[in-house]
Amino acid sequence: MQPARPLAAALAGETLVLDGGLSNQLAAQGCDLSDALWSARLLAEGPEEIAAAHAAYVRAGAQVLITSSYQATYEGFARRGTDRAAAAELLARSVGLARRAAAGVEREVWVAASVGPYGAMLADGSEYRGRYGLSVAELERFHRPRIETLAAAAPDVLALETVPDEDEARALLAAAEGCGVPVWLSYSVEADGERTRAGQPLTEAFALAAGNDQVVAVGVNCCEPAAVDRATEIAAKVTGKPVVVYPNSGEQWDPAARTWRGDATFDPSWVSAWRAAGARLIGGCCRVGPEAIARL
Repeated sequence: MQPARPLAAALAGETLVLDGGLSNQLAAQGCDLSDALWSARLLAEGPEEIAAAHAAYVRAGAQVLITSSYQATYEGFARRGTDRAAAAELLARSVGLARRAAAGVEREVWVAASVGPYGAMLADGSEYRGRYGLSVAELERFHRPRIETLAAAAPDVLALETVPDEDEARALLAAAEGCGVPVWLSYSVEADGERTRAGQPLTEAFALAAGNDQVVAVGVNCCEPAAVDRATEIAAKVTGKPVVVYPNSGEQWDPAARTWRGDATFDPSWVSAWRAAGARLIGGCCRVGPEAIARL
């Protein structure tokens, strides 16, 4: 069901459950994600698979669906021979597929349009490092067209997610200014929960959003679950805003081998501690599937 309330209004009195990792659910459905576009390739070649993955999370109880646009960029599509008009249609389709999955559900389901970092377009793991050698102005020029296209598709919020450093956060917030859609800002952070992936203090990184009324939540994603407690405390203290948290499984991504290594540590029982620290949007990222979301 399309929500009757803005997301910010719901967050004033509720804790909402996010979905989990889209890529792992698509892989479980038998999809090949080895392409540089990752799950975004399926916007053109297998949209029904994306709709099915969203539906799996709706059945698991998710109240917020994050679209398949994380790695979808005009530049990435152009490398595959997709012209700008067709790329715009695919970006808009990502929002429509999430809306379709929510149709007919008795409860409110919000749609968050994913805006991944510049490094996601590079497909080399650099979204976990940041500091690409680009200026804030250059990053803003990269992000603005995609943000404008996604905003025009009328999601409930833009998820500025997996942001590795302050420069990119500045660029994303500037690119989203005036687009008419609220945003959440979510950093990728170090294991201590106190620094961005680029090594900047989270106190400074979150301060960028503290006085920005367009930002309805701040937090962290695609980090180790153990980092969430401290990061949530910092986000809530610095900004006074609701906090969004969706860590990955705890496994480590190997960009060279394009595979996950190590043991999973995500534990849905931690939700109570995350709520106590100020989290109001809680879910999972890579390798966290519908079963874990249902438990959460």
